[in-house]
Amino acid sequence: MLVAVYAIFALAAGARAGVQIGTRFSDAPLAYTLSAVAAVVYVLATVALARGGAASFRVAVAACSVELAGVLVVGTLSLIDSAAFPDATVWSGFGRGYGFVPLVLPVVGLLWLRRTARTGGGPHTGGGRPVGGG
Repeated sequence: MLVAVYAIFALAAGARAGVQIGTRFSDAPLAYTLSAVAAVVYVLATVALARGGAASFRVAVAACSVELAGVLVVGTLSLIDSAAFPDATVWSGFGRGYGFVPLVLPVVGLLWLRRTARTGGGPHTGGGRPVGGG
């Protein structure tokens, strides 16, 4: 389920960024670039969570951590200095435009990765998720 949600967000953020950059990049270049960065992070997280293995585990932890930092920093800045963000990004207002899922998703992802590392599916066993998916 977690991988599916990440895949949906990768598609949504990528499509949004593509349209914004392709049609009106000069209106809000920072916001649209951040949407593209979010899409890349979601793609990395999706692939890493789906693959498993020690390297994928590390990539998934890094992607979820960058995502959490991004949503916290961009969310805070978009509220403090709304003029810097004339149009919303995926992470603006802590993901308000997406039902705050961008704020919750990396926390859930990191907790899931932590749990799977302790249950024998983590990087110490070459896993990254329990055998049989997750």
